Amino acid sequence: MSVDAIERAAMATALDAAALVRTTTSPNPWVGAVVLSTAGEQVGVGGTQPVGGAHAEVVALRAAGEAAWGATLVVTLEPCSHHGRTPPCVDAVLAAGVRRVIVAVEDPDPRVAGRGVAALRAAGVDVEVGLLAAEVSAQLEPYLHQRRTGRPFVVCKLAATIDGGTAAVDGSSQWITCAEARTDAHQLRAESDAIVVGAGTVRSDDPSLTVRHVAGRDPLRVVLGSAPATAKVHPCIEWSGDLEQLLVELGERGVVQVMVEGGSRVVRSFHDHDLIDRYVIYVAPALFAGNDAVPLIAGPTAGSIDALWRGRFDGVRRVGADLRVDLIPSTRCSPNQHEHEHEHGG
Repeated sequence: MSVDAIERAAMATALDAAALVRTTTSPNPWVGAVVLSTAGEQVGVGGTQPVGGAHAEVVALRAAGEAAWGATLVVTLEPCSHHGRTPPCVDAVLAAGVRRVIVAVEDPDPRVAGRGVAALRAAGVDVEVGLLAAEVSAQLEPYLHQRRTGRPFVVCKLAATIDGGTAAVDGSSQWITCAEARTDAHQLRAESDAIVVGAGTVRSDDPSLTVRHVAGRDPLRVVLGSAPATAKVHPCIEWSGDLEQLLVELGERGVVQVMVEGGSRVVRSFHDHDLIDRYVIYVAPALFAGNDAVPLIAGPTAGSIDALWRGRFDGVRRVGADLRVDLIPSTRCSPNQHEHEHEHGG
């Protein structure tokens, strides 16, 4: 196997390690790292631990032990160079005797932002940036967005029949989608730090908005309006006001990803203000076969074909009997189209 192939395989392993810790690291990024021995063998693999725990680089270096001396460290995100809850990863890399570091993407966090790479190079370590950058940017999209904008990445989850209905005339909506789709939606919850619903949904459905069926922490619950004192969502944040300011405040709390679950008027508000970064729509092979069902998004429809809102498909896959459709606004840049901040190079 060529050196390039060995390094690409190591970055793929690092991606897998990062995926395993996706729901446990926030507000820190979910990062994976691999140590390649001088013989090209993967001798240490690690993923970032929950807040306060070791970062991916340190976990991988500890696993490698003495084999890290003179080795290559492959990591999905630039090592940090500042003191936070843990010491700088750059210090650990240098202390371990690593001679080369391969980074997929630089960290846009203002406390890092190229300083980690610069510190390593200043210490004589050979650093390459850009290997599998598109794949890693896609995996870290919510984190990169939050660090660049200060606002959480907003995922809007919707479930509908194939003709676009989300609830019957009598208001019943459970269950439009299959069990597998609902489990997948709970994975989205587990990946989100906060979940937003309207007060109407709380009053009519009394949802708990907790993570079930999958492993993960319960998100911070936000109700637009006021929730009855006996509602299951308590404790929660009750918010009445500007949605953009809500996102700013959540970002300041360290929220990386927000999940909007509705109802249709809440979705309309986020949609009209161009605050949704990704629509995840579960489509069931069912029909209401009429125009009285509750639509995906409440409010007036486009008056002409020129007024249509258009986005881009970013993924379509089967989930049980249903389809999961990921839709990105055309104003957003797809993760696979992010410009690499650096090309391959030392």
